[in-house]
Amino acid sequence: MISVHVKLFATLRRYQPGLKIGEALPVNLSDGATVEQLTQQLGLPADEVKVVFVNGVVRSPDHVLSNGDEVGIFPPVGGG
Repeated sequence: MISVHVKLFATLRRYQPGLKIGEALPVNLSDGATVEQLTQQLGLPADEVKVVFVNGVVRSPDHVLSNGDEVGIFPPVGGG
């Protein structure tokens, strides 16, 4: 088992009621778990996940996570 610390940004926080702005959520995963498996475990719809940072670096859905990773997940953002 590994444990990662996840921050959900903007509209994605609604999938974890009670999670405060900037608060990290500890998540336990099986060894070898990927970014995609993490987002699935959190119940995040794939079309609502735009960018995932792992330890400050943009990573693809097939990136394998390691114990202690810091993960930031962002939805598509619009504006102008």
